[in-house]
Parts: sequence; structure tokens; C-alpha cells
Amino acid sequence: MDAPLFPLFADLKGRAVLVVGGGAVAERKTEALLHAGALPRVGAPRLSAGLLARLEAGQLQWLQGEFDAQWLDTDIWLVIAATDDPAINRDVAAAAQARRLFANVVDDAQLSAFHVPAVVERGPLQIAISSGGGAPMVARHVRGRIESLFDQAWGDLADVVTRKRSLIRAQLPDLAARRRFFDRLVEGPMLGLLRRRQSVDAQCQLLQDLREEAATPIGSVVLVGAGSGDPGLLTLNALRALNQADVILHDRLVSAEVLQLARRDADYIEVGKSAQGHSTAQDHIHALMLAHARAGKRVVRLKGGDAFVFGRGGEELQFLRTHGVAYEVVPGITAALACAAYAGIPLTHRDHAQQLRLVTAHCKDSLDTLDWPELAQPRQTLVFYMGVAALAQIRKRLLGAGLPANTPFALIENGSRANQRVVRGPLQQLPDTAAQHQVQSPALLILGDVAALADELHWFGTPPLLATPPASSLSAKTAAPTLADAA
Repeated sequence: MDAPLFPLFADLKGRAVLVVGGGAVAERKTEALLHAGALPRVGAPRLSAGLLARLEAGQLQWLQGEFDAQWLDTDIWLVIAATDDPAINRDVAAAAQARRLFANVVDDAQLSAFHVPAVVERGPLQIAISSGGGAPMVARHVRGRIESLFDQAWGDLADVVTRKRSLIRAQLPDLAARRRFFDRLVEGPMLGLLRRRQSVDAQCQLLQDLREEAATPIGSVVLVGAGSGDPGLLTLNALRALNQADVILHDRLVSAEVLQLARRDADYIEVGKSAQGHSTAQDHIHALMLAHARAGKRVVRLKGGDAFVFGRGGEELQFLRTHGVAYEVVPGITAALACAAYAGIPLTHRDHAQQLRLVTAHCKDSLDTLDWPELAQPRQTLVFYMGVAALAQIRKRLLGAGLPANTPFALIENGSRANQRVVRGPLQQLPDTAAQHQVQSPALLILGDVAALADELHWFGTPPLLATPPASSLSAKTAAPTLADAA
């Protein structure tokens, strides 16, 4: 399917639904409709024993005979084609479509205008799982997993909250306050009380939490490291913070896949920085955090990589502390660790590197403050953040400080993402190779003997793209070392 299905829970209580077919599949569908309070009309020449029992009990209406499109001309709300004859199922779908009725054709996703999901039901709480009709066995497997995660206490919680809904909305008219209240319920003792069948104590706990939340709300900020792009690298604490956030201030390089895991109805504000394009001033980011926290919101400051590795996380905490705003920090997997791992590059190796240096090359001033002779020492790994625009300067200064020209490098573009590329070569060819392959930010530069291991140990995405030795060096006796020499 070109687009995902729109999730919809239909209220069929007291509404007529046509089921075409009288066998075991039609019987299953009819049972589900009766459970939802619908009024099934079953059209078929013959009925199964189970359907006949329902008919005798007055729970369904039988339209005896072969399918007739006129069956859809009364007060039908939905249609289910459940015969074993593909031609009849196609006729049912066509007749429903002509009348703008939603039809489900069992085991035929292409003919179906709606799909019946696999359902986990806990009282009023229902969790529906759908594969769009294409892989129902997968959906059933997922349902089995979810069944084990949510016990009946969740249904009891939903029932209590449903009965107290008017009171909750009256005392907490603000949506953000209600979010905090429900998080308090789920994370507090309420579920445990319901599991022990202590329903009176559970209701008292709800009222206590409601009183506490109705007091003046206190906002907070959580600095969350989003990692390098792969959402699978998020920590559990990061995922929890994203699902509790009222406001998410996110960097430009936080991947869309990571943002999709956050609360859908949170306010998303991009506050990214770019060396070439529009950037958000740090003072403005500080002001946004403060304003939303003082409004009682839970703010997530979502940063690519880790907030404390070239992410100005320390500056932001100092600002929050100065203004009395509560904060937490959730570490992220910084780009050096993630990109190197996804490129198959061990940052340390007892045969090649006993030191690791993380360096920022964001601007000329940062390059001027570095100790280049120390960076040129052997048996270490250098990782340059934000260095794509300064590759020529990095090469010049390292060569000038004595680092051998054949020192291996690896440029990792979009590390850990689906479009990751790794470009490999010797230091002397660094800027030329990057230009040849049109390397763009975000890209991480790794220098040192371990970088050559990407050729051997790569496992994610395509193999590394290798530098092409200059043509003049192929015949010269004093040619610079080739990539094979560098490796």
C-alpha cells in the first residue's frame, strides 16, 4: 500500500452490518460484531451451526440466498465479504464502493476499504495492531507480545479513569497538566493497588494525585542525547522523556525517525545551528527553555549525539541552575562512538591506538587553539567533529606537525543512518577525496591507523569508498604511499 491506514475505532452499537457468507469465517466476524453491539445481517444460502444458533437466539438477521446488491440499499453501515468465492467477494466490494460503504474482504487487502485489526482488549482499553491486511500473522504475533505486557490492571485503570473523567477535566482544564496527572497515575502505585484488587485505595490514590497536580505546576527541562540518527540507539530513559514531553526543542540534525518516537501532540520547535544556513542563537534557546518551564511545561532539549560532547549542554545547565529551573540529563551515544561502530572502526586497539582524542573543528578559531604537535603523536585516534568545511586546514596543520602523510582517515557521512557513507584514504588525499565523493555535513572524520580497519570490518551499509591515488604518482619512483601502504 502506498499510504498507511488511518486508525479508526468504529462505534457500531445498534447499527446494521452486512456479512456476506455463512461459513466459519463469517461466523467469526459475526461474533466480533455482536461483541461490539452491532446488528449483524448475514447473507448466504446456508448458515453454519454457530450462525444458526445465533439466528435462533434472535441475535442476527438472515438474508437467505445468493448475494444481492440490493442488500446494501437499506441502513447498512459496514460490509464484510467472507465467502470462499473470489468472484462473489469482488462483487460485494464493488457494490459497497458504488454506495460509498466501507467493505472488508477477508484475506484480500487490495479489495478492502477497511481492515479488521488484531486486538488486545483490557476492559475499555483496546490496542489494535494492523499490517494493512498484508501480513496478518505478523500482527497476531505482535498481539501475543503485547498481551504479555498489559495485564488486566490496565483495563481496571482505564475503567476508573473513565468514571472520573469529568472530575479530572474540571480540575485540570489544561492539557499539559492532565498529561502530567496521567503519567503520575501510570508511574505511581495505582496499578499495583489495582492488581491487588484494592479498588477503594486505588480511587483514593487517584484523588490524591489529582489534588497534587491541581496545585501550581512546576516545569522542568530534560537534556536528552538523541544519538547519531538510528532510533535504536536511544536509551530507555530518553524514550520515556520524549513520551512525557510537553515541548521538544530539537537540533536540526536530530533524525526524523527519532522524532517519530516522541509524543505526537507535543510542541516541536527546531532550534538547530548551521555553519552555512539559519542558526538559532544560544540565548534564544535559553529563553525558550525558561519560558516553557516557567509555564509549567515539561521541556525536552533534544540534542544530536550527547549533550555534553560539543553540545553546549554544560552552558544550558548553568543557565537553568541560575534561574532555578529543575533539570535532568539523559546521556546519548555520541557521534564518535556510534559512527565508528557503524563503520566497523574500533576507536582503540592494542596494536594501533592507546589514546582517543575528540576534537571540534567547527571554526577557524577552534583550530587555532588546538595543540597540533600533540595531535600528531603516534598510536592514537583523532575524531574531528564538525570538520567538513575545514578538511584542508586539518590536513595542512597535521602534516606540518609531523603526522605521516599516509596516516589512514575515514570520513563517515550520516553515520548510523540508512544513507550512511564511509570514505577512506590517506591523510595527504583527505580534502581531494572528500571533494571527489561530495561529502556533506553531517560527517565525522576519524584519523589514525584504526581508520583503515573499516575496509576489513565494515558491516553496515555499503563498503567504504576508497581514495584514488593521483595519476602522477603511479609512475613516479618517489610517489607518496598508496592506500594499500596506508592500510
